Amino acid sequence: MTDKPYKIGMYGGKFLPFNKGHRYCVEFAAKECETVYVILFWGGADEDSIRAEQPEIWLSVEERQKQMMKICEDASAYAKIIPALIDITHLRNPDGSDDWEAETPLVRGLLGNQLDAVYSSEESCGEYFTEAYPETVHRLVDIRRIHYPISSTEIRSMNDEKERLKWMI
Repeated sequence: MTDKPYKIGMYGGKFLPFNKGHRYCVEFAAKECETVYVILFWGGADEDSIRAEQPEIWLSVEERQKQMMKICEDASAYAKIIPALIDITHLRNPDGSDDWEAETPLVRGLLGNQLDAVYSSEESCGEYFTEAYPETVHRLVDIRRIHYPISSTEIRSMNDEKERLKWMI
């Protein structure tokens, strides 16, 4: 018997790029869950625009998968970590944005209905998570970015490569 509050947790994103804040969230989830799925959603609209506008800092799905594997390996000291890739290339709304609702069945296909907690650092995800995964708790992690005061968007906007690399995995 474990003293962890959740059996299965999930943390997902596009991770463009993975950064130290993402690693912190995965480790946080691993300390609360027996098993954590870390899901890399790839091929989305954000990825297309970053590749077109900032090709010098764009990371392929293979490069991000390597980053994810490193993070999962580090967090495996705390829980069973299951990395997964979900291709969302063809899941778009009419305006071209990513269709999260179309992604939900793909996540359910991977996890089933066994999910107890969904992790993020974004309060704005709460409404979607409540609708998509009503049986879960939305666990907000470092929403004020105290432990790692950075986001992938901020990293992509940095002109100084040394500064950018300081925050990346």
